[in-house]
Amino acid sequence: MIAGVVALLAGIAVAGDGGRAPVDRTSVRDFLGRHWQRPITPQGTRPPGFSALEASLAPESCGTCHPAQHADWRTTLHARSMGPGVAGQLKDLRKGDPESARLCLTCHAPLAEQEPERRGIFDARLMSQGIVGAACHVREHRRFGPPRREPVTAASSPSAKIPHGGAIRTPAFLASEFCASCHQFSADGLALNDKPLENTFEEWRASPAATRGLQCQDCHMPDRRHLWRGIHDPEMVRSGVTITLATDRQHYRPDDEVRARLAIGNTGVGHHFPTYVTPRVVVRMALVDMHGRELRGSAEEHDIGRNVSVDLTLERSDTRIPAGGRFTVEYRRRLERTTGIRLRAEVRVEPDHFYTGFFESLLNGVGEGSREIAAALDGSRRSRYELYRRDIPLM
Repeated sequence: MIAGVVALLAGIAVAGDGGRAPVDRTSVRDFLGRHWQRPITPQGTRPPGFSALEASLAPESCGTCHPAQHADWRTTLHARSMGPGVAGQLKDLRKGDPESARLCLTCHAPLAEQEPERRGIFDARLMSQGIVGAACHVREHRRFGPPRREPVTAASSPSAKIPHGGAIRTPAFLASEFCASCHQFSADGLALNDKPLENTFEEWRASPAATRGLQCQDCHMPDRRHLWRGIHDPEMVRSGVTITLATDRQHYRPDDEVRARLAIGNTGVGHHFPTYVTPRVVVRMALVDMHGRELRGSAEEHDIGRNVSVDLTLERSDTRIPAGGRFTVEYRRRLERTTGIRLRAEVRVEPDHFYTGFFESLLNGVGEGSREIAAALDGSRRSRYELYRRDIPLM
């Protein structure tokens, strides 16, 4: 995977706050080759002169000097990547399939210090905190980050000490390839219908966003904020799609046929909408009366998503919208009456649709993690939201 990622960086330009300076191929190759090597090397002995705070990998320690980034991170799915759904599964996996349990941590809690098998350095609290800042920024106690946006100011005195020895700067932090280690399965990874289960980076590569030089960070880390907003955030989703609804005429009479078209354009998402197999987007169109009640037999639903079995062995359908593409629903119904009748169109997003079915299937068995799985199931059901609703009077 790394070799492919490095090759792609040759000659690309990074848009956004870093400008459009070409990425240095050699430095990025060296950086990615070390940085996302699996397993990640333990930090090792605290360097001479490092305080306990400087040597700490805990998010709250980083937040001492980086409060804005820490406050952002606390609101994210990265901070909840070891939530009850993962924690509950791991309780049983560690007994029956320890290798799969270890592979889960590769992305959900990737530091060596988060691996229970490393008894001498394992930190249970750090593991529970998921994808911490150190997972991206710290290797062997050295800090790494993107190029500065502002000139470096001279130290106030020759004896001024830079915390943790400063940081090594690399433009790889501004490139989409940085995210690929967890958001793109390799060619030999799990795939269905010859498509990797996780294919977000390749979807981005084929997108208009990539052609324009936009990187993952430009949308998911605007102004370098550590937010990573995505399908769970309604405003983020609304900013990435364009929804239109039109009928074939303005007024109708009884026995007329109403014809309507709803279109969802993937106009601003830099990959498929939605990406991955977990979300489902549901389009529902129906006739409703003056009280908002649906007329019997008038409702239609259409799913947008990658529908796979809970055991990940079968892809039933894939109706996702590629970047720049469009999903269209044609609706037709004969009107028995028109007084008070409206056409209602709704678009509902279920960010954790796959997990709902998956967690339900897990609860059919008996396992140590059942309490956590039940909590995760409840959370998956509560993550749904209405993205769009419009009523058109048909009188």
